[in-house]
Amino acid sequence: MDIVYIHDLRIETIIGIYDWERERRQTVSLDLEMGTDIRPAAATEDIALALDYHAVAMRLIGYIEGSEFLLLETMAESVAALVMREFSVPWLRLRIGKPGAVAGARDVGVSIERGSRSAAQPIVSSAAE
Repeated sequence: MDIVYIHDLRIETIIGIYDWERERRQTVSLDLEMGTDIRPAAATEDIALALDYHAVAMRLIGYIEGSEFLLLETMAESVAALVMREFSVPWLRLRIGKPGAVAGARDVGVSIERGSRSAAQPIVSSAAE
């Protein structure tokens, strides 16, 4: 399995359970690792055969900027489902952080892994076939 990744994608959104958090936008930071097979795109240099990280990032920016989640946990589940569904990603690891949300901590957040790593691996035929 190969990994296409996006690190430290910063997006402004409404996130949080407290009244003051519902009144102003805060920054969330995403790290996303997506399982894929890069060989078809590498062999042809055809972006249509690649997992287009730019398209994924633009979709997530639009989606998260327009959202108003209460919990990072809910945002993480929703983002993972969107990426897997819309970009045919069989496995991903996602970290979402809220920089500066807790005094004394640089960042707090959640990290999840969804899907199957083996589903992203190509099928290898045996020599007996």
